[in-house]
Amino acid sequence: MELSTIKDAFDRVAKKQKLSSSKTQEVIDQVGREIEQALAKMHSNDATSPADLKTILKELNMKLTDMGPLNQLEGAQKELNVGLSKYAKLLEKSFNPDISKAYRNVDFDIHTVNQIIAGHFYRLGLFDLGDCFINEAREPEGNSLKSPFLEMYQILEAMKARNLEPALNWATINRDKLAQNGSSLELKLHRLQFVEILQIGSRTDALKYARNFLAPFASLHMAEIQKLMGCLLWAGRLDCSPYTEFLSPTHWEKLAEELTQQFCGLLGQSYESPLSVAIAAGVQGLPTLLKLANVMAGKIQEWQAMKQLPVPVDLGREFQFHSIFVCPVSRDQGSEENPPMLMPCGHVLCKQSIVKLSKSSTRTFKCPYCPLEATVAVCRQLYF
Repeated sequence: MELSTIKDAFDRVAKKQKLSSSKTQEVIDQVGREIEQALAKMHSNDATSPADLKTILKELNMKLTDMGPLNQLEGAQKELNVGLSKYAKLLEKSFNPDISKAYRNVDFDIHTVNQIIAGHFYRLGLFDLGDCFINEAREPEGNSLKSPFLEMYQILEAMKARNLEPALNWATINRDKLAQNGSSLELKLHRLQFVEILQIGSRTDALKYARNFLAPFASLHMAEIQKLMGCLLWAGRLDCSPYTEFLSPTHWEKLAEELTQQFCGLLGQSYESPLSVAIAAGVQGLPTLLKLANVMAGKIQEWQAMKQLPVPVDLGREFQFHSIFVCPVSRDQGSEENPPMLMPCGHVLCKQSIVKLSKSSTRTFKCPYCPLEATVAVCRQLYF
């Protein structure tokens, strides 16, 4: 059953809930008005004797009885209860609560799984939760995953407070690595700082900053630098200038995202949490796996022994990765014995090709696709 059917059923229940809530509030307001009118009569000069007060209360009771608030609410509430009952049955029919049918016995490395979970918490900035998990899972080595992400979130928190100093320090330290990745992150950070100085400082301070920190980028980013120099004429009033684009808060948001991407990249990790990606892909593929498990219910042994699914699992483009690596040098397909290796320059070769190029484990060799040199020791194995 498609999710659109469930959504339509939910919308119908939500509509009935709104009608029931609206009717309830209407009845409450009506009862409240009658009570307020009765109180007003009781406090007036006309009601001086106990008999008068008794008469007022009797009239109020008669009005509330004729009004029948409970009877008014009963119809709308009954329709809501019927809708909720049908919706619950639809959910039970649409979603199989026992997803264990699609599970196959796989030998997991518990230590690796714990590392992935802890790294997921740290990646999201949930440091207390990550520490708690590490302690309960008895994985003291997991603390090594925390420090780099702690540094990253300290930089991001400073950026939220419009403090670029930690980000600039990190970009300066990693300048060469960022350049290898083709990133202009450092220039963008200096651009934001330059604009901030123009807004809150003097033209002289901004010019001094440009000479010290923007000038080195002029040879590769002349057009960008020229625009920034034009901003000097509008110091303190950039919001009235032709350069208002530099004041957009989206620059801060996009730069924080780019810094996160580059930070994770230099750590050798993906921007998205691998655990989040795996779970999201599993959720999309689960219906197909459940259908396959039902079809092969009588062939449990065969299902457990399968290395490749007999049916395709249609996932979105965001889950499409290269499942096969072919070395661009040897043209050999990657395998567990000959895995892909990431070189410091970012190019990937298979292990056997790197060994042949180096001729020894300590000798430096030149990457066949760029001028950079490396040794076998600094090449990192990739898993696929």
